[in-house]
Amino acid sequence: MNVARTIPDFDTPVVEHARKDFPLLNAAMTVGEALERIRREGVGERVIYFYAVDEQKRLVGVVPTRRLLTAPLETALHEVMVRRVVAVPAKATLLDACEFFVLYKFLAFPVVDEQRRVIGIIDANLFAEEILEAGDTQDRTRETMPVDADFFEALGFRLEQIRGVSAWRAFRFRFPWLLVTVAGGTLSAILAGFFEATLAGSLIIAFFLTMVLGLNESVSMQSMSVTIHALRSVRVTWDWLASSFRRELSTAALLGISCGFVVCIIAWLWHDNVREAAVIGGSIALSLITACALGLVVPSLLHRLKLDPKIAAGPVTLASADFIALVIYFTSAWLVLK
Repeated sequence: MNVARTIPDFDTPVVEHARKDFPLLNAAMTVGEALERIRREGVGERVIYFYAVDEQKRLVGVVPTRRLLTAPLETALHEVMVRRVVAVPAKATLLDACEFFVLYKFLAFPVVDEQRRVIGIIDANLFAEEILEAGDTQDRTRETMPVDADFFEALGFRLEQIRGVSAWRAFRFRFPWLLVTVAGGTLSAILAGFFEATLAGSLIIAFFLTMVLGLNESVSMQSMSVTIHALRSVRVTWDWLASSFRRELSTAALLGISCGFVVCIIAWLWHDNVREAAVIGGSIALSLITACALGLVVPSLLHRLKLDPKIAAGPVTLASADFIALVIYFTSAWLVLK
């Protein structure tokens, strides 16, 4: 038997499933006063985070349990709380809340009304019951939360299954991103038209066009796949992005030089023209470097903007990488072979 049968409809309002047994802390309290309130009011069935409110009971911060337990008792609560809080709107559905868990990878979220007053808390345990089999739950009590990355990955897979129930909903979710590919292809066709004379004067440039784009797309997809996998367990910061960019740039340089050299030799042996071979090989080397960079930057930026990189990164990355590769390829041919 699968526990999923007991899980409510994902189209129901999230407020119907939010917990009410939680203490709210006043941001003006000290840590000692906050702990006293928690002892007096209790913590309910389960507490992952504590939330702080102002005089109007509006959400102003979240207090991680570790900070609350380790800070000096006289410390003001607003000094240890995190002011930037991600909250689920009261009008959201359970499916919307599921997307919050997949995107942000927190174990709980406050549910707030239009005035940002906390009216409930929804935690990951609700979704954990749906993706685990009954046999597994015998060794996992309700107090044991699945905090590893596998849980969020499984939840994301389940979310895609739910989305896939409606073909029209999947179409509306994916089609706008495919328009990016259409736009990129149109721009690439227009760009090729500007270099019609260059292509007519050196047909080998046209012959290797498919290889240039194929290598470019393959490298960008490799880089993008590695980045999306890394985004499951890291937070996108400038330091992480800079470190990853330096590493990816080094890999891209090696890939670009190696592939460019091999293709250059092939073109030279075929047509016995050093300048044409140099254009093809050099363009491949440069375009692969840009493709690797885009494979890192585009998914990271989409993740930072709270968009789904698994759906959006492919069309955006490939369209951008192809266009830049064609600019490099055609411009190099025009400059060297004119």
